[in-house]
Amino acid sequence: MPTTKPKILITGCAGFIGFHLCNRILLDNKYFVYGIDSMNSYYDKKLKYDRLKLLKKNYKNFIFTKLDISNFQSLKKNFSKQKYAIVINLAAQAGVRFSIKNPNEYFKSNILGFYNILELSRLNNI
Repeated sequence: MPTTKPKILITGCAGFIGFHLCNRILLDNKYFVYGIDSMNSYYDKKLKYDRLKLLKKNYKNFIFTKLDISNFQSLKKNFSKQKYAIVINLAAQAGVRFSIKNPNEYFKSNILGFYNILELSRLNNI
């Protein structure tokens, strides 16, 4: 869809904040939004899929890709293909109790994933 507004990447687009940012702020204002989310099962997957279904149904200016930000090569391909102008990273593993039992999951998403977003933003002059 041709647009004069910049392409915006929202990571964690199926989460509470990501969904509402996409839905009421960006898409309602006709921005072209690319959403990515790993769709992990920490929160109810049905809720996440229902949110994505609403975004896809209500907006032609929304594209979703299931992608884990800790996978550098997949993320790099996505960045190269889409040529984003703006990146908003809302992807993160939540939950303090879960983090104590599963610290590697938190490192992978919240540290490595965030680093990948920063590095690809730097490499792509975003």
